[in-house]
Amino acid sequence: MKENPWIKDFPQLNNHLHYFDSAATSLKPVSVIEQVNYYNQELSSNIHRGMYYESQKATELYEEARESVANFINAQSNEIVFTRGTTASLNLVARSFGVNHLNQGDEILTSELEHHSSLIPWQYVANKTGAKIKYIPLSDQGRIALDAFKATISKATKVVAINHVSNVMGYLTPLKEIIAIAHEYGAVVVVDGAQAIQHIPVDVKSLDADFYAFSGHKMLGPTGIGILYGKDDLLSEMEPIEFGGDMALDVMKTQFSWKESPIKFEAGTMPIASVIGLKAAIEYLKNVGLDNIHQYTKDLYDYLIKKLNELDGIELYNHHSDTFIFTFNLKNVPSHDAISYFSEKHIALRAGQHCAKLIHDFLNINASLRGTIYFYNTYKDVDVLVDTMKEAIDYFKKLGF
Repeated sequence: MKENPWIKDFPQLNNHLHYFDSAATSLKPVSVIEQVNYYNQELSSNIHRGMYYESQKATELYEEARESVANFINAQSNEIVFTRGTTASLNLVARSFGVNHLNQGDEILTSELEHHSSLIPWQYVANKTGAKIKYIPLSDQGRIALDAFKATISKATKVVAINHVSNVMGYLTPLKEIIAIAHEYGAVVVVDGAQAIQHIPVDVKSLDADFYAFSGHKMLGPTGIGILYGKDDLLSEMEPIEFGGDMALDVMKTQFSWKESPIKFEAGTMPIASVIGLKAAIEYLKNVGLDNIHQYTKDLYDYLIKKLNELDGIELYNHHSDTFIFTFNLKNVPSHDAISYFSEKHIALRAGQHCAKLIHDFLNINASLRGTIYFYNTYKDVDVLVDTMKEAIDYFKKLGF
């Protein structure tokens, strides 16, 4: 079995934690922590305003981070808007672009696999504009298939709101093909990339995505920082939805004007420390290499799935995951009862609907347990998890579940 050369970089693992909750929030390497601390200890100043050294340095690092994000996904720096997370990014598109471009009878095409952040904003838009939400039928395995998408899209489709990777099933959407077809119909595609960006190379130009949203805290970065990529022409025509400091160009008694994108969308004091930490996270991912991350994680995931397939006492809902999510329940045991057993063993899993109720309805279950394999996990982690599953199955059987 391979030794893990990266585990030393993650101090959160020093307390015997077996961490399988990376789909919710990834751990943070020392280099990210140090950069956040550097800003707080040495600079702690606002950006774009001050002429003193600390403010100028903070501004420099903040804009360098924007450039770093742009390079990471093959975009232009003026196409990168900083927000507080994927949720805020997707809401920005819905509230600014969606409300102002959709009308009665228009269709918003989405899926039952969506995270609530990719779904609810468009339900809001539909209620405001008279547009209609339409769902792509899923396959029996809960996948978005290209044929089903082709059969569902129509001339009335104006927006496709879709995930790059499902946060419950871990399935990779055939995104490039979907975007190409959507554009043939004149539809704009809004992508939730929160579960993809930390696993696979993302090239927004190659994908031809109109909007692509993701979060720093799922890709080794700090919490409180999100990214919205938008094509320059789309961002330029959109109106900001927050107003205040730094985004205003000129203010008069009865009216005002705003700056160009992306600054017009970044009102007030931004999460500067988190932005600087995000740049360090991107540098870490690039240094390790997404290909190396993928291969190690896949080997470990395959090792886990082989062991899970040998267990009789669990229901596994995805026997394959492109991003190494495993979603399951102990048979006849509610997920919130089961999670307490794992927690006592210092095993971090997630219980509930994972902000994705519709896929649970599709699976005909109320809730589930979800885990994720990532590159700071080890074979020992997997062995402890499987042994604990066996213990939990026996424990709940004795209790009459």
